[in-house]
Amino acid sequence: MIDTDNAIIIEDLSKKYRLGIISTKTLSGDLSRSFGKLFGKEDQNFPSISQNNLITRSNNKEVWALKNINLKIRKGEIIGIIGKNGAGKSTLLKILSRITSPSNGVIKVSGRIASLLEVGTGFHPELTGKENIYLNGAILGMKKIEIDQKFDEIVEFSGILKYIDTPVKRYSSGMRVRLAFSVAAHLEADILLVDEVLAVGDVDFQKKAIGKIKDVTKEGTRTVLFVSHNLASIRQLCKKCILMDEGELKEYGSTRKIIGKYLSSENNIIPSDFKKIKNRKGNGEIKFIHAILRNDLSNQCNKFSIGDNLVIDFIIERFTELESVKIGIEIITEDGIKICNMINDDSNFSINNLKKKENLVLTLPDIRFYPGTYFISLWAGNQNSLDTYDRIENCISFQIIDGGNYTNRSLPRYAGLMFFTPSWERIL
Repeated sequence: MIDTDNAIIIEDLSKKYRLGIISTKTLSGDLSRSFGKLFGKEDQNFPSISQNNLITRSNNKEVWALKNINLKIRKGEIIGIIGKNGAGKSTLLKILSRITSPSNGVIKVSGRIASLLEVGTGFHPELTGKENIYLNGAILGMKKIEIDQKFDEIVEFSGILKYIDTPVKRYSSGMRVRLAFSVAAHLEADILLVDEVLAVGDVDFQKKAIGKIKDVTKEGTRTVLFVSHNLASIRQLCKKCILMDEGELKEYGSTRKIIGKYLSSENNIIPSDFKKIKNRKGNGEIKFIHAILRNDLSNQCNKFSIGDNLVIDFIIERFTELESVKIGIEIITEDGIKICNMINDDSNFSINNLKKKENLVLTLPDIRFYPGTYFISLWAGNQNSLDTYDRIENCISFQIIDGGNYTNRSLPRYAGLMFFTPSWERIL
């Protein structure tokens, strides 16, 4: 029996996948496997996992999606889960939803779980929207009279009244998301699992959905696990956050702290050489190979004061014949908020007749960011063809510290993002 304070307790949870093994390649072998499972015999092609063989049996055909996860989540908490693709976020939610089973470990859950993991998860495509609402409610263990009481509210929130008697297979992905979320949020589940699906809906519905999650957790009885690459949504919804990497739970704590660690860990701080960075996108026709930050005195540094000039000095290398390139530079806060996106064309600066290597310098004069940590992402591409040659996210970081050319007062981080000194006038 789970204690009264915790909604979920996870102990030593691991999940292993074996790639490329679908069958024994013979009918007799498949039948033997099936009968073996029926009578509790171990499958010799894929033996059961125990503490003894948990690590030692790994080979190049086995992938550990989760490794020794230990976690306690209290009732009423909204917990964000972040990490790179393949970190194990979705696998964790699938195990909690009982879509897949763990290879090792124990999960204790207090209450009913509603999951929104993929577009239309749990929907039967041949049934209408109305029928699927009742089906999902029944799966959660609700009585028909309970679903009746929530039905109108579910339909109104989803915004698909006109299509409620239409088979779900005819819905667009956005319609399925809206209905699926509405069902999961309104039916009486104790735990709500949400995995990135809100990204499919339009902006207005995303805001509406986030507001609903806030509403259903106000009383402190509904627990939410929210997986998203949208760090702004994570920051807005979740006071606590989990950072996962390569199947491991790296850290669990305040959302601001975890997001900051995630951003800074992607490629580390002020690397001078980008050749070893693996987490990059693009076709590779042009690559960023070197970048440093400099101050007014042309010294390399990563700490600036309000009012300083911020100089980004970088080198790109061309690997194919190209006449021109567009360069984009983004600055992001430690909370994942994008402050600006600068393209060379914005300054009427063209990069044509490319040499094999180009050294480019971008100067941001008189920076007015409040104290805190900031990250820079780099992009090279062709806006006309929409080709991306190279993109490296959060590859450089810098800090803004108190003081500088404008003020001697302390400027706490909560004061805002940017500092201004407007003109003042007193009318007598």
